[in-house]
Amino acid sequence: MHSVFTEQNFKTVCQQLAKKDADLKSIIDEYGHPPLWSRKPGFETLIHIILEQQVSLASAKAALNKLKEKIGTVTPKKLLLLSDTELKACYFSRQKIVYARCLADAIENGKLSIKKLSTLPDEEIRTELSKIKGIGNWTVDVFLMMVLHRTDLFPTGDIALMNSVRHIKKLPPHTSKEEIIAIAELWRPNRTVAAFLCWHAYLKRKNITY
Repeated sequence: MHSVFTEQNFKTVCQQLAKKDADLKSIIDEYGHPPLWSRKPGFETLIHIILEQQVSLASAKAALNKLKEKIGTVTPKKLLLLSDTELKACYFSRQKIVYARCLADAIENGKLSIKKLSTLPDEEIRTELSKIKGIGNWTVDVFLMMVLHRTDLFPTGDIALMNSVRHIKKLPPHTSKEEIIAIAELWRPNRTVAAFLCWHAYLKRKNITY
């Protein structure tokens, strides 16, 4: 059985982390519990996560909404019928057009089953998704955390998360990823929920609505 968190135990896990780490407790004290970020398993969600790579949440959401205006329900078949020009008009970069098509193609040709992924261990999911051009560790981490609610992910490729840990722990800006990974060891086996707390603090501090 894979370790997951649920609506029922999410706040309990937050409290367990707060007992372990006073800095995480201070996030809850100041901002309340984080939302349980959750997305439906499916093609549209993976497209959304690809769109979020290295851009603001708002830009990615605008591109997804534009795509939905254009084609309605986002399916691999419908996406593959769009031209480069049409996808560019939906704010897809040249690179992300390639990534979206590769993903759609893999699903259409039966090389990838999103449904089947939920039955696999984390690392097998990483192996399967990483075969698709444009899907790297960060995209897989977000999928595992927000779609499958696996408990112990810590995406070191996420700049907001790294910056938030530096801020919460009062670390100098040049603190390395390795040092942050060592700090996050304390949060095992619930590093996903610890990351949700850190993201929550970052978004509140920056006054970003999501």
